[in-house]
Amino acid sequence: MTQRPSRPLATPARVIVTRHLMPEVEARMRELFDVVLNEADVPLTRDELAAAMQDCDVLVPTVTDRIDADLIAGAGERLGLIANFGAGTEHIDLAAAAARRIIVTNTPGVFTDDTADLAMAAIIGVPRRIREGTALVRRGEWTGWAPSGLLGRKLAGKVLGIVGMGRIGQAVAHRARAFGLEIAYYNRKPLPEALERMLGARHVADVDTLMAEADILTLHCPLTEETRHMIDARRIALLKPGSSIVNTARGELIDQEALIAALDSGHLAGAGLDVYPDEPHVDPRLIAHPNVMTLPHIGSATAEGREDSGHKVIANIRMWADGHRPPDQVLTALVRG
Repeated sequence: MTQRPSRPLATPARVIVTRHLMPEVEARMRELFDVVLNEADVPLTRDELAAAMQDCDVLVPTVTDRIDADLIAGAGERLGLIANFGAGTEHIDLAAAAARRIIVTNTPGVFTDDTADLAMAAIIGVPRRIREGTALVRRGEWTGWAPSGLLGRKLAGKVLGIVGMGRIGQAVAHRARAFGLEIAYYNRKPLPEALERMLGARHVADVDTLMAEADILTLHCPLTEETRHMIDARRIALLKPGSSIVNTARGELIDQEALIAALDSGHLAGAGLDVYPDEPHVDPRLIAHPNVMTLPHIGSATAEGREDSGHKVIANIRMWADGHRPPDQVLTALVRG
């Protein structure tokens, strides 16, 4: 088993795509590959994933597909590339893929602006109680303007705490500065000083310190064993009363029971959530809370972003099939580190 063909494939790569992609992307795949598409867009069962991995050179999964060690161990000999549609790869067992010498690629950078835009919608919308106001009008209960009606919190001068200052975190900081927010962030490594100055951001030493300073906390870090439930009851208690949390990264970063308890007690004024620990299930208590924006994992949901991501997938497959290293190969050591 090799990580890439020793020479270009003699026939078009057999590619199985697990979800329905943009029409232009699927049309191009038909031109280039021996491709099996999922135009019905029904998520594959585990047995269907296992069968697909027996019958292809390239698997194109998405975040809804759990490609674990057992599935990879049982994959056919011909499977040489898992070309993920999307930047996150925590749903793929990278160590198991490396052990089978199967290359994993992703599509980094494509959804940076899209996800940052949605995060900003929540950063603005939760303190200004947008969900409550919309619901009030739709129920026909709005009785007109009043000096004390639906009072929210001003953004200017508040501290936005960013956990994870990669591409998306930086894009959020860039946008938030225009609203007068003070930017504090935690990252494993501080940004270069020149970049900090450009973003108007300052690094804090640890997550606890950031939590204590933030009026609004927004999460932009990957899901790892170290970050799972990093926002737990102890850390939520460090937040200022009346603060809010925004999560467009991964649902498992937050201890959901601790989040709900803090919302119910009033310690948290609200939350903006685009991701959940057991998607597509959303806890009814979150849906019922008047100031929780519950969004259906649409951080990357723009036509432009989804098309660009699909073309990145195609480029990765073509490079691999031609016997070269794909441009977006995921390096396991870097993901772990």
